[in-house]
Order: sequence, then C-alpha cells, then structure tokens
Amino acid sequence: MAKRSSLSIRIVEGKNLPAKDITGSSDPYCIVKVDSEPIIRTATVWKTLCPFWGEEYQVHLPPTFHAVAFYVMDEDALSRDDVIGKVCLTRDTLASLPKGFTGWAHLTEVDPDEEVQGEIHLRLELLPGAGACRLRCSVLEARDLAPKDRNGASDPFVRVRYNGRTQETSVIKKSCYPRWNETFEFELEEGSTEALCVEAWDWDLVSRNDFLGKVVVNIQRVRAVQQEEGWFRLQPDQSKNQRAEGNLGSLQLEVRLRDETVLPSGCYQPLVQLLCQEVKLGTQGPGQLIPVIEETTSTECRQEVATTLLKLFLGQGLAKEFLDLLFQLELGRTSEANTLFRSNSLASKSMESFLKAAGMRYLHGVLGPIIDRVFEQKKYVELDPSKVEVKDVGCSGLHRQQSEAEVLEQSAQTLRAHLGALLSALCRSVRSCPAVIRATFRQLFKRVRERFPGTQHENVPYIAVTSFLCLRFFSPAIMSPKLFHLRERHADARTSRTLLLLAKAVQNVGNMDTPVSRAKESWMEPLQPTVRQGVAQLKDFITKLVDLGEKEELDLQRTLSLQAPLVKEGPLFIHRTKGRGPLASSSFKKIHFSLTTEAFSFAKTPGSKKSTLIKLANVRAAEKVEEKSFSSSHVMQVIYSDDAGRLQTVYLQCKCVNELNQWLSALRKVSINNAGLLGSYHPGVFRGDKWSCCHQKDRTDRGCDKTRSRVTLQEWNDPLDQDLEAQLIYRHLLSVETVLREKHRELNGDTEIGTVPAGPGEASEDPLAALLAVLQDLRVSHSSSQADQHSSEPHCTLELQT
Repeated sequence: MAKRSSLSIRIVEGKNLPAKDITGSSDPYCIVKVDSEPIIRTATVWKTLCPFWGEEYQVHLPPTFHAVAFYVMDEDALSRDDVIGKVCLTRDTLASLPKGFTGWAHLTEVDPDEEVQGEIHLRLELLPGAGACRLRCSVLEARDLAPKDRNGASDPFVRVRYNGRTQETSVIKKSCYPRWNETFEFELEEGSTEALCVEAWDWDLVSRNDFLGKVVVNIQRVRAVQQEEGWFRLQPDQSKNQRAEGNLGSLQLEVRLRDETVLPSGCYQPLVQLLCQEVKLGTQGPGQLIPVIEETTSTECRQEVATTLLKLFLGQGLAKEFLDLLFQLELGRTSEANTLFRSNSLASKSMESFLKAAGMRYLHGVLGPIIDRVFEQKKYVELDPSKVEVKDVGCSGLHRQQSEAEVLEQSAQTLRAHLGALLSALCRSVRSCPAVIRATFRQLFKRVRERFPGTQHENVPYIAVTSFLCLRFFSPAIMSPKLFHLRERHADARTSRTLLLLAKAVQNVGNMDTPVSRAKESWMEPLQPTVRQGVAQLKDFITKLVDLGEKEELDLQRTLSLQAPLVKEGPLFIHRTKGRGPLASSSFKKIHFSLTTEAFSFAKTPGSKKSTLIKLANVRAAEKVEEKSFSSSHVMQVIYSDDAGRLQTVYLQCKCVNELNQWLSALRKVSINNAGLLGSYHPGVFRGDKWSCCHQKDRTDRGCDKTRSRVTLQEWNDPLDQDLEAQLIYRHLLSVETVLREKHRELNGDTEIGTVPAGPGEASEDPLAALLAVLQDLRVSHSSSQADQHSSEPHCTLELQT
C-alpha cells in the first residue's frame, strides 16, 4: 500500500497587475513553488498588465507537503526580476475542497519575514534535579535555509529563548546547511506555560540580521515524553499584523489536490481483468461495462476518465481494441455522417489522450520545423481585409508604404508556403508514424467505411481520420505550440495570428475542403489552390497510413519492443574540470543527452553515435545543486555507483527551471525502483577539502539534505503506473456506484448482486453485477488497509518533519 499525492494546476490569467516598467507596463510570468522549491515557470507574456497563460501542469509529490505558492514576477533584461505579488494555498485548504480551488485570487505583497524555508534538527530533554527540572535544548543542524546574501547562501545562527533568557549559537558562514551541535540549558519553573522559541537568523555585518524562520515548542508536551528529537519545519513570523491586500492585481487559478491510497497490484486484478475481458471480446449491448461507464460519466469528468481508461489499456496492450470498441459504439448511435466524432464523447476524448500518449514524438517530428520557421520569420500575415494594418508592415524597398492588396498577397504567399511545407512533411511521415497509431486509424477507417458505404460517403472515412489527426491533434498544436512542448515561450501577437491562420487552413484541408468550411470565411479563398492540392495529398497519405497489414504491424511492434524506449533527449551542459589543485579550472560543455529505460547516454550531436554515461540501474539520486556551487543556476547532479561500487557524481546544467525539473522528473521516474536509492545527498560540491554546502571535510560524509525522489512533473511519455490507473478507475466507479446499481436493477429486476468475474477469455453472464461485486471487495480492502495503517502508526507528541 502506498499513499500518492498529486496537484493538478492550471494557471489561467492575471488582471490589473501593477506597472513595473518605465513604459507603464510589465512583462509578467509565474513561478510555482511547493514548500519553497521552484518546480514550474510559465512563459513570459510581454508588455501587458492582463496576461493570459493557460498553462496546465500535473505535479506528483509526497503527501507531507505543506503549501503551494504562485509568485507573479516581472521579467527584466538588465536587472533582477521584480516580484509583483503571490498567492499561497495550503495543503489543508486544498484538502477541504474536493473539487479543488477555482477562481480569482488577490495577489498579496511578499514579506521577507514570511518567505522562510527549511528545517532545523533539535533534541529536547528534561533533566531531573534536586530542585527544579532543567530543559536541555541541543541545536544540531539545519537544512535548506533560505539564501539571504548575494553569494547565494546565508550566515546562519540560532537564537533560543525561554522564560526571559536568550542564548545564541555561533555563526556558520556561507551555508544554508549549517551544523552547530551546540547545547543550551534552561531552568523550568513548575506550572510555567511559556513556550520555548528557537529562531534562525542570517547574520549581517552592516545591515540588520535577516529572519530565517522559527519553531515554537510547547513545554508541556515535552514534559509528557521527557525526551524528543527530530526535524522541525521552520515557520514564518506570525506576530506581525497581516498586511492588507494592495492593488497588486489578481490571478485566476485552477488547483486540485488528489490523495490516493494505492493498494497492492493483486487487489486490482479482478477489476482490470473484468474490463480487459470485455475489450478483448469486443462485446456490446445493454449491461456491458464500457457503454455503462460512458453513460454514467458526466461531461465534467469525461476527459479525466477517458485518459485513465486509455492509460490502463495501453499498459495492458489493448489500446487499439479499446478504441475500436468505442468507435463501434459511437458509429452505432450516429445516423448523420457529418456529425460523426464531432461531440466530446468518450471515444473523442480517449482518442485525444491516445494521440498525445503515443504520438507526441511523431507530432514534434512533423510540426517542429514548420513551427520553428514561423517563429523565426516573424512576418506580418493577415488575410482578413477588415483586420489588415498596413503600418505593421513598414516600408518596402522603394521606401513607400505597401497597399492593402500587397499585404494580402504577401500574406497568402507566406501561408501557402507554410501549408505546403507542412503537407509535404506529413506525406513523408507514414513510416515514422507509430505502428499502434496506424493500426488504430486502420480500424477507424474500416469501421466508418462499413457504417457509411456508397460513393456519396466516399470522403467520410478520410474525414473520420482527419477529425482526430488534424482537427484534434495537429491544429491545437499549431495554435498553442508551447502547450505541446514545441516551443518554450508563447508566441507574440503577430506570430499567434500567423499560427491561427495556418491552423484554419489545416482544418479546411482536414474537412476535405467542403463547401460549408469554405463559406465560413470567404477571405481564406487565396489559399484554395493549396487547400485543394492538400486534400489530394492528405487522402493519399491516409490511404498509405491505414495500409498496414497485421504481419507488418507485429513486425514493427516487435522491432520497437527490442529497443529501450526513449524517455527524454536534448542538449545539456556537462561540467568538466581541467587540472588539479589551485590551478584547476572548470567549465560546462554542451552535449546531446538521451535517457532510455536502460541508460543515460550522450553524443556530440543528435545524429552521432551514443556513448553510455550511466547505466540506469546504477542511478542512486537525481537532485538540484545550490546556485552558489558553480555561480550558475539550473544545475542538477546525478549520483550513481561505478563498476567498483563507489559513488560518483555528474553535474549537468539546464537552460531554465522547467527544463531542469523535466530532466529531474524523467530521471527520478525511470529509476524509482532502483536498489540502493539515497535518502540524503549534498546539494553543494566537494571543492578543496570540504563540501560547499555544509562545510564537512569528509567527502564520504552523509548528505546534509534529504532527497526528493517523489517530486516529479507528469509528462505524456511517463512510464505507465497500472496500479494508480486502476485505483483512479475504482474511485470514479465508486462515485457513480448508486447509478450503476439503479442501472443493474433496471436491466435485471431485483436479481441479487454477487456474481463473480468470469475466467480468462470468458465473458461474464452479468458483467455489471460482477463489477459491483468487485467494487465491494475493493472497498473492504481499502477499509482494512486504513485500519492496519492506523494501528501501525507510532504515537508522536511533537509535529516533526522526518
């Protein structure tokens, strides 16, 4: 049994932000921190006080996290970025909102005394004596303190206060991971209710000391246990009056916390087996599970259910069969060919998820160069005469302003070039399209042709394929390339308009250039020759795409199964040291890296021969590095054991915080089941004769910070977690159990529910009854696991962070 927590985050937009630049505007972006650790950075939206981001993220993290904070920043090219304000949502707040937080939140001012982080290690003891008892407080160490100085560190010391008496530790210079090992004693007065206050401070020679956080300990609780030791989370100073919300603007957010208790795999086998039997046999009709699940799933959660089911069947190797069943169900209730797959049905939502899960690399290969060219050219493109702005174009070579007709003609030429290049790239991509996608489209094409035969419906099978490939996959990626990881930044207004017009043209081609699509926007007429040519190209492409025999499909899948799946690849900067001693120099060199489920490899260029840097089974941790270590940000370290069993570390620099967290997430997810994973590490480097983080002189000394192997960002190519997907399906079915029971009574009268699942390869006589019985068994298993968990939890009197 394991507890899993995840945050679904959507950063929508901001409004009424204050102007931070001399131009009267701002360049806002958001930083998302979980317990003070930056995990997400949105793109910068330039020159606006009402930015729109629309960015979505899924973060997996330990159940012990405390808060998630959203900082709105103003990017500055020449100076440090300005902080506009923040929104903070605690874990308790999110846990009290089953549907999550949705809406506008006012930005509040960022108070340095509230921006605390880290933990402090204390040992508290009561010492009996002839007279009054004495309290001994040992200040051992701290970790992950906030860096307050320009050098990226702090000079921390601890102030311990009790009953009017104050004692202080020594100052540890230039460290966010200090070790003091100092002890203080105080006399305890009988019946005194005063608390022990332990404060961490950053010492400054010239200015006032900076507050790093505090811990307040209830002495009565210490009396009850006599001795306690552990890590205490540093808290902000709450003694100040709460600052009133100023005119800092607002942020629109959608944040949902999900806590799941995942049972052992065996508990979910009956549920998975029941669903897989139906998909394998392709059974339809009243009382069958997939139609009932679709019928009982609300529009609000249909995308979530579709994605979970799709991942479950992908893991079982039944994605094609699952989608084929959904195609048949939708075709069975569709009478008009022009309405086929146009609604947000379970089939449409599942197919969207399938294309993202199985085809994202294919999408990047086809669209990537086209999108890059649009961004690099930055041409003014407009086809709608009512929106043409001649002044945006500037002057021609003859130093005269262009006419509207010239602008429209040049725009049409640019779009024709982009559309032609995209269609050519698509037509050349048949062999690079994943076999499972080709096989799924083959089934779709076949089912639609069987349902709508005849020459009058000749284009319907092609339109069915393009309704997913073009309208629900390629077009959204063209309009929002950042959301599909095609670009790191959002497009500016000019580029966005070009992308929108290109997406419209792709949609017209995908609709097979029907009169209806032409009539909507007559000003798209200049593209018609290219669109008509594109329709012929697209039909030829689809014909080749679906022309995949079962033997060829098996051969392609077998070839793919022999290769280690590629998890992530891209350029990184590896740290190299030249020379030894005081004359040693270090630098970062750019190299192309690739991560598979077997190895972490590198090559000079993407196309050159790869060399294995680290065998994946040898990875022990992947963590961030303190900025002060190399005077560079976004550096990570991969700790691994060499062939002799010795721990080694490689340091790699990323371009930005998002790339850093994406690489860390990928490395952590593929190595999560490795033996010998580290529980602690050094966030600094061993330079000279000591660690830069905690100043310890033993290179093999235990790490001064805890590893964060469970903090990851969700990506479409994540390794599938079958138990988690089964748990999510169980939770959804449990939420509609009453409806399922009513449906069963409607179909079977008052028949008693108690049917067990059928054996392998057999269809249950009453699958709905079998499903309800499985849900009951899972409910019992969850209740038992919770009871076992409560009975095995140790009694803790202090709130410790272990």
